[in-house]
Amino acid sequence: MLLRLLTLPITGPLEGITWLGKKMQEQVDTEVDGKENLSKKLLALQLALDMGEISEEDFEVQEEELLLAIQASEEQSLKEEDE
Repeated sequence: MLLRLLTLPITGPLEGITWLGKKMQEQVDTEVDGKENLSKKLLALQLALDMGEISEEDFEVQEEELLLAIQASEEQSLKEEDE
């Protein structure tokens, strides 16, 4: 405990930077996973249509939703890159 208190002026900022880096990595991983999940859902939807599990009307509605979500995700990524 005493050693931790004595080294706090040095280790405190380093731990803060490490924590910040981990949070940034988690955010990036979440965004990448989100895009991949949307693409996987779109592929699964196409497969369900091909197998006759859903009607063409249902497919079109769900496909539109997924494509809009993918587009919004890509636009958000581009907007964040510009900042």
